[in-house]
Amino acid sequence: MSKPPFGFGPSDPENDPSDPGQPPADAFNQLGQMLSQLGQMLSQAGTSTGPVNYDLAKQIALQNLSGSGEGKIGFSSAGGDSSTAVRDAAHLAELWLDAATILPAGATKTVAWSARDWVEKTLPTWQRLCDPVARQVSGAWVQALPEEAKQAAGPLLSMMGSMGGMAFGSQLGGALAALAQEVLTSSEVGLPLGPDATSALLPANIEKFTEGLELPSSEVLVFLAAREAAHQRLFAHVPWLRQRLLATVEEFANGISVDTSALEQMVGQIDPANPASIEEAMSSGMLEPKTTPEQQAALTRLETLLALVEGWVDVVVAEAVGDRLPGADALRETLRRRRATGGPAEQTFATLVGLELRPRRMRAAAALWKLVGDQYGIEKRDGLWSHRDLMPTAEDLDDPMEFAEQLGKTGDNADLDPIAELEKTQRAEDAAKGEAEKPEDPKPDESE
Repeated sequence: MSKPPFGFGPSDPENDPSDPGQPPADAFNQLGQMLSQLGQMLSQAGTSTGPVNYDLAKQIALQNLSGSGEGKIGFSSAGGDSSTAVRDAAHLAELWLDAATILPAGATKTVAWSARDWVEKTLPTWQRLCDPVARQVSGAWVQALPEEAKQAAGPLLSMMGSMGGMAFGSQLGGALAALAQEVLTSSEVGLPLGPDATSALLPANIEKFTEGLELPSSEVLVFLAAREAAHQRLFAHVPWLRQRLLATVEEFANGISVDTSALEQMVGQIDPANPASIEEAMSSGMLEPKTTPEQQAALTRLETLLALVEGWVDVVVAEAVGDRLPGADALRETLRRRRATGGPAEQTFATLVGLELRPRRMRAAAALWKLVGDQYGIEKRDGLWSHRDLMPTAEDLDDPMEFAEQLGKTGDNADLDPIAELEKTQRAEDAAKGEAEKPEDPKPDESE
């Protein structure tokens, strides 16, 4: 005898007195209560539409932060002395960076964020990064259904979509809360998560990070402020970089292919009366995506670009700080290992987007930037950012010496004014964006 559809069988078959082939007498009453509870939960989760319920994600993230204890997780208000210390550290760091790079300051303001601030300010970027993944997985549910089942399901498909959005939102909310407790700056994962032209540091998290380092907290704060400021210089004055980083993550996510055969097994684990079971099933690894050749290409591009960004920041900050901070070398190595090994932040992102953001080749990229700077000066080194075609490739990271030699032979950017080229690229991209946003001319009325 075939089993009843999932969720409609008796909750305890061994103790159910009714015929095992028939639903219990109060099955329809239970179903009505379940749907009523589900409707209440949907209404309480906000009006967010799309593959992820971001209203719910934000709500859960902030609740998790508030419930964990302010002192333990660094959820204290980042105001007063913290804000002053952050601004002073950033001002000093910007002065030192001016001598280490031709790129001018990129941040128009420096702020101290609490964990709550980080969640609220970075959520728009997370939406852009997570939507492609959620759409792919959500679409797999419908694609896996036989055609007759789709027709019979009818309006229930939209309900399943809402439940899927809630499941993703719940998972995202918990992940954001975990990330908010450990990130040190807005750009620590290598992506421009925060608002444009804004340097942001999280003093409470930095204080936790400093524990056990045996270094003055002021040194750590200035060093991290310099890293954040260096990132912002790149994001602000290399016009193609921000878009390219985010677009490459999107390319990777859009190529996710889900094995729909695993859905049958997953469906058996889901209890419609318990929406949490959906989240548990979706996070169980059963829908582990398969890496396609297109994804692998996007992954290689992203890893190379992240390595170049992080390697450049590493070199420039080391040159800017110099001997000014006695603990700079130790801090530099600590942060290198933190990024290379991948902490909970990188693991969380891998869970959300299916992508690890560890710049595996950061040391090779740093060696390349250091070599070019030593041989040709910072103007030629930083001038490579003026156009993406001038940037080192993954193959160049394999042999930095060869890249430096070829750069000297060809003089790729020897006659370029780096700042002028950056401004030229910015104008071209602004013009292209304006053209794309221009409304189409109305079509002539054929009846006239």
